[in-house]
Amino acid sequence: MGNRLTQIATRTGDDGTTGLGDNTRVSKNSGRPHAMGDVDELNSHIGLLLCEPLPQDVRELLVDVQHQLFNLGGELSMPGYELLKDDALLQLDQALARYNADLPRLLEFILPAGTRAAAQAHVCRTVARRAERSVVALQQSEAMRAAPRQYLNRLSDLLFVLARVQNRMDGDDDVYWKSERLMKGSP
Repeated sequence: MGNRLTQIATRTGDDGTTGLGDNTRVSKNSGRPHAMGDVDELNSHIGLLLCEPLPQDVRELLVDVQHQLFNLGGELSMPGYELLKDDALLQLDQALARYNADLPRLLEFILPAGTRAAAQAHVCRTVARRAERSVVALQQSEAMRAAPRQYLNRLSDLLFVLARVQNRMDGDDDVYWKSERLMKGSP
């Protein structure tokens, strides 16, 4: 890892470039900074979600996710470097299986709503999807491992599931989209 910043106002980005972990400079509008920024924004939204009342196991999982997102951001900032490990993806797969097991089958699409924690989990999900799209775009122009893309894809699924879990904490349910099919009572 490169030198840690000791001051924040370096003014080195005033020319519209940013430094990567390998000491190269790229335009702030290029794919790598976009992906790094989307991952950083996702991490910040998860930090906001952690301000809500959450079950301890969900809290611990999300704190670990924040660390993994920091690893993912570091990997994005250092072309060719690997920080996100395979066990991070396995952790998401296990959490998905665990939390999905107790959820009822979806009857229809659900709205990103319900409790404040569930709504914030949905915000995190949508930002994770954007971060995934940014990584996919970057992978179309640069050789990269699949792990960052896979991690963000699984994480967005997990955040959807955790939103549903949060809506059930106090006996609430998903907020279903009022589709024509449901209104008519058709399966």
